[in-house]
Amino acid sequence: MLITLSFIWGGSFFFNAVILREIPTLTLVAARVSLAALALWVFVIITGRYRSLGWRVWGALAILGAINNALPFSLIVHAQTTISSGLASILNATTPLFTILVAGTFLSDERLTLPRIFGVVLGLVGVVFMIGTDALSGLHENIWGQLSSLGAALAYGFGSTYGRRFRRLGVDPILVAMGQVTTSSLFLWPLAFWVDAPLSLPMPSAATLWSLFSLAIFCTSIAYIFYFKILESAGATNISMVTFLVPVSAIVLGILFLGETLHTSHILGMALIGLGLIVIDGRIFSRRPD
Repeated sequence: MLITLSFIWGGSFFFNAVILREIPTLTLVAARVSLAALALWVFVIITGRYRSLGWRVWGALAILGAINNALPFSLIVHAQTTISSGLASILNATTPLFTILVAGTFLSDERLTLPRIFGVVLGLVGVVFMIGTDALSGLHENIWGQLSSLGAALAYGFGSTYGRRFRRLGVDPILVAMGQVTTSSLFLWPLAFWVDAPLSLPMPSAATLWSLFSLAIFCTSIAYIFYFKILESAGATNISMVTFLVPVSAIVLGILFLGETLHTSHILGMALIGLGLIVIDGRIFSRRPD
């Protein structure tokens, strides 16, 4: 399921790049989460999964929508306008590092351990190898874009940690996904109207509208159903590992469908990411001899 999520989220950077040519940042993010919310509301009503959520749950969903959706989505899209996609991907891959620090501080069942830290470092080095060390050449430029990417990674760390509470509250992961994008859309539209004045923008092209639809339905609605199911069963640290797998998915898709070449650096990067995931999982160290 984590691999499937990485393939779905791998397309979000591409769709963002297409949409940003015609739609400004806040309007893009607000439209994305609003369309995703609409799709999830229709789904839960048609399938009979809707359950009334009390004010306590909706309040928690509002916090989640802010720190796990509205804030990181806006920061990532802003970063894409100022730094290269390669550097953005590397900085985004710091999400597991922030997550193990935050989860290790606040969650008793996700303790901060040396193997986990070492595994995250291995995975991050693997991402750098896969994307190419040339991407790091932009580290001395566009500091605000880099800080935006790191801020998004930190927000995701807090978001996935905070999202664990919905398991204790007994809320269906699909309802959590629906509530998150619903509340985040309520935060984003006032800002979008204030900053972007979307009603004054020209009508987007068909390619942009299709990219926005795909971003909302596939990379948001469906992706967050997977996300919260994994978070419920595997925890905050494990779900954050998807940021290591997104570059792998992008390269595999490029080789299969675009005729791109597999380089030695890709193989080395995949090996380091795989080793990092094994170390983070920890089961290999907990086995006892018979």
